[in-house]
Amino acid sequence: MAFKEIVTKAVIGKAKKTSSNDFTMQTEQTPTTVLGCWVINHTFSGSKGDNKVLINGSYDVNVWYSYDTDSKTAVATQKYSYTDSMVVPLKEDAKLTSASEIIVRCLKQPTVANVTIEDGLVHLTIEKELGVEIVGDAKVKINVEDDEDDYVEVFDEEKISDAVSDIEEDYLTDTNAEES
Repeated sequence: MAFKEIVTKAVIGKAKKTSSNDFTMQTEQTPTTVLGCWVINHTFSGSKGDNKVLINGSYDVNVWYSYDTDSKTAVATQKYSYTDSMVVPLKEDAKLTSASEIIVRCLKQPTVANVTIEDGLVHLTIEKELGVEIVGDAKVKINVEDDEDDYVEVFDEEKISDAVSDIEEDYLTDTNAEES
């Protein structure tokens, strides 16, 4: 039995992590009530750290709030940045190198999990789930069969013109006509 090794790109590590970040927002007016929060413009990228993957990202947070004893409303917007680190277990003797490709996916978009108002400041907790795949070189061993001729030989069917010449001529004769 003969074997060959094929070198190819494959996922050598994969992990996901749910994380939350706490932020504080200063608004123009002192808020009375938070009426709504949403997160937009989420961007992120991954890079190699010391035996882990570092994910740097940012998003804009919009907070709709009331002020002046709930008689007026406004929207405050602020951009926040974050850095998450993730230890990604690697498969069978794989190594995270500078040639490894790090793919980061957002599995659950950032959402505001909790919001409170304390001392005139808006305190936010934002949760998200990120997935990381590390693509690197992998070797695959395959069994190589002998160079046998595995074609099945087929033959043309008998030609119609040869079959027509084998017909008996009296076969077409009307047997009822001879009896009369």
